[in-house]
Amino acid sequence: MASANGRSGALEPAIPSSDQRDEPLVCTPEEAARLLGVKPSWLRRKAAARAIPCTFLGKHLRFSRADLEAIVAAGQQTPRHR
Repeated sequence: MASANGRSGALEPAIPSSDQRDEPLVCTPEEAARLLGVKPSWLRRKAAARAIPCTFLGKHLRFSRADLEAIVAAGQQTPRHR
């Protein structure tokens, strides 16, 4: 089966949806805290202790979508059975 570029079997890079193109690649601790519903100081403290995934761009602390998803996943708890 030929792809849109005429080559058969070639993998093409995924093109982000318009929603993803409008999103910034990374967000500040304040933006991330607002999305996660926590205080920016909590994020900074956990990031400084390397207890949560984060991204440093130079000396600036930032959080990628993958970082935020990993933070949420790490906080999930399985229900206890009685």
